[in-house]
Amino acid sequence: MKIRMASEKDMERIHRLLSQVEMIHHKGRPDLFKNGERKYTDGELREILQDESRPILAAVDEDDCMQGYAFCIFQQHLDSHILTDIKTLYIDDLCVDERMRGQHIGSLLYQAVLDFAREHGCYNVTLNVWSCNESAMQFYRACGLQEQKVGMEAIL
Repeated sequence: MKIRMASEKDMERIHRLLSQVEMIHHKGRPDLFKNGERKYTDGELREILQDESRPILAAVDEDDCMQGYAFCIFQQHLDSHILTDIKTLYIDDLCVDERMRGQHIGSLLYQAVLDFAREHGCYNVTLNVWSCNESAMQFYRACGLQEQKVGMEAIL
């Protein structure tokens, strides 16, 4: 498995993997997540792929077929009254093809994200995970992540 930056040639695989994530979220919270919808249009995905502030790392096999990705976003709160101006790499979405899970591709991707963040002068790497996605929570804890903040809700 090799890690490289995603490109437009990966769009079909990205959409398939995004659908897998969407299904996990829909099953866990059908009140919030629609079934069978695309997260991004082709145009939106092309824009993200061309945006240097939103890198997508791709885990590809020996045939250069994407088996996983990490959508990232650089964040920084410049001139905030209360927050320091640290540079953060936020993982917006990390997915490994459901048929390839258990082969340490997610760990490889996560390590590549950490290396990428260090190379770009980031102070930390952050992400959000839905509490209904227990396997993702276990994976991130196994990678050494710890809770930074907790989102809470009251359904009315």
